[in-house]
Amino acid sequence: MNTLPAVAADVASTAMTMLAADGGCLWSNSAARRLGVCLDDLPLAEATPDGTPAELPWPQPDGTTRWLQVRCHPVDHDGQPLRLYELRDVTAERREREAGRNYRWRLAHIEQLAKVGTWEWELATDLVVWSDVLLQMFGYPAGTELDYQSYRQLLHPDDVGMIEAELERALREGGPFSYTHRMYLADRTTQRVFECYGEVFTDAARVPTRVLGTAHDITETRQVQDELTRLAERDPLTDLPNRRALLASLDKLLAQEDGPPGALLLIDIDNFKDINDVHGHGVGDDVLRVLARLLVRHLPTGTVLGRLGGDEFAVVLADTSASDALTVAETLCDAAARTPVPLAGAGLRVTLSVGAASLEAGDTRDAVLAHADLALYEAKNAGRNRARLYLPEHYRHAVQRVNVVTRVRSALDEHRMQLDAQPIVDLLTGEVVSHELLIRLRDGRQPPLAPGDFLPTVERDDLIGELDRWVVATATSALADPAAVAAGMRLDVNISARSMESPGFGDWVVRRLRGVGVDADRLGLEVTETAAITNVAAVRNLAGTLRDAGCRLSLDDFGAGFGSFAYLKHLPFSTVKIAGDFVRQADRGGADPVLIDAVVRAAHGLGMRTVAESVEHAGLVAALHRLGVDSGQGYHLGRPVPLDLLLDRVRDERHTTIDADAVVRHPDH
Repeated sequence: MNTLPAVAADVASTAMTMLAADGGCLWSNSAARRLGVCLDDLPLAEATPDGTPAELPWPQPDGTTRWLQVRCHPVDHDGQPLRLYELRDVTAERREREAGRNYRWRLAHIEQLAKVGTWEWELATDLVVWSDVLLQMFGYPAGTELDYQSYRQLLHPDDVGMIEAELERALREGGPFSYTHRMYLADRTTQRVFECYGEVFTDAARVPTRVLGTAHDITETRQVQDELTRLAERDPLTDLPNRRALLASLDKLLAQEDGPPGALLLIDIDNFKDINDVHGHGVGDDVLRVLARLLVRHLPTGTVLGRLGGDEFAVVLADTSASDALTVAETLCDAAARTPVPLAGAGLRVTLSVGAASLEAGDTRDAVLAHADLALYEAKNAGRNRARLYLPEHYRHAVQRVNVVTRVRSALDEHRMQLDAQPIVDLLTGEVVSHELLIRLRDGRQPPLAPGDFLPTVERDDLIGELDRWVVATATSALADPAAVAAGMRLDVNISARSMESPGFGDWVVRRLRGVGVDADRLGLEVTETAAITNVAAVRNLAGTLRDAGCRLSLDDFGAGFGSFAYLKHLPFSTVKIAGDFVRQADRGGADPVLIDAVVRAAHGLGMRTVAESVEHAGLVAALHRLGVDSGQGYHLGRPVPLDLLLDRVRDERHTTIDADAVVRHPDH
């Protein structure tokens, strides 16, 4: 075989070998001899004549396997059917392909696990390539061809402009970009939220050539965030802005430098407590909802109506003069008086008192609130069902109330504030599990002031922060007493909404406990339901600090405000205290036991304990115990006593126990 074709075949880099019909080797070129393959080791039958090349395993002496690409050509030589085989070692290529397939497999599964898809945009061809995972997230089968225009039609119309503006900026400037948008899936009905990150890549001349991006389905996360935002900024009962959101609107209006800033209205429902007492809290809640809708209908466009808490609403009026603000306030009073609230087929007449205050240059939020509050007080003092505009002389009427703050401050400085301790009793064992501390003003001055006479006023003053810290400091000092430590005494204290909102209050409580060496679980803090729900974010922050340290946190008066079980899920309380309004008649049937049972089931299901307030007679103990309530508090179980007296009793009991132990150990003494 020294013909020219044979010489050419022998110097070719491709291994070739010619086999006879019986499989015998007739000829091999130099490349085949160098390859060193034994054809008997190869399943040559898989390489069909003139068929597609076959990749065949080639076992190696060391136990490994290499791979050959084999192509078969039929040859007719002098009437003899021969076969020419081309052999090429593709082991390295196959390894690279496997690595690529493994990489793509890993990438696809990582995308599935993280709910993140990827896309690539080739700018020269305007071709967008979507990963299979991303297509499936969009609701399409893997491999679906989706051009940009089809994708654009899925985007929420309100988000298209934002997305394209961000992409244009990124293409113009180069580098990374990000945006969050809504889009409809392939069914054109289901809406999801995607968080997208990407980067624009350029050539040497800094001309964009392609864009890589990721898309993460954050629908569930966004829903949770939106719900928490709603809880933090909306009143759950009326769906109006809550105190936090409304005061933010007032601050924004006060910050305006040009034009008439506007006015503030404070609205209070007349005799709302009587509505709750006579008709029940359910009707009271209905009244609040109906009035919220009524007030919205009679307010000018662009105003902000919110609920401050309890039965108090507020309106922020922009670009409104004092006289116009008073007119709006009187309109609201008239609308409420003329619109009975439906009640079991009858109509409940509800009236409003409104205080109006104009916003003047240089006013602070606290000053405006104080002015509107003074005007509201004047409206109520004048007979209710009317509106009053703040006038400077109202300040003189407030002097007496201001004196209350001065009196409390003096009592605090002169150590004339005292704490009484009321026991909280386990309804099963009858044992005292803790004591709630109740603040008392005992300064010897006339007239005497009960907590209800001074706390509402003090809570509107910065003094409430000092008062709360005094209560906590006094409680922790009592807990550090050796007799209290030996007895395992536990105390619960009430804190105000202002302290709850104070960023450093929780850390201060923890430092105080550590400073006096008191175990954190012996101190509990109570916040009212109304304060908690109107300050959801503040409660979560405070609760995180206190619970991490080991302190107990109780939701006080649950049911007296909104009674919303949704907040029990979002706020990490350790105890729920059921409002006395539900407890006092719980042994007489009716709706109260049903409501208590629901609270107990919800609280226990969330790992919280329950305490019933206002347990005033013996019949309630058994009834509450049957309903699953853990503990109770009230005059039947124990009246409040001064904290100092309680500590004296604990010390006496300890000394008596020590003396008795000494007698047992030394009977001859």
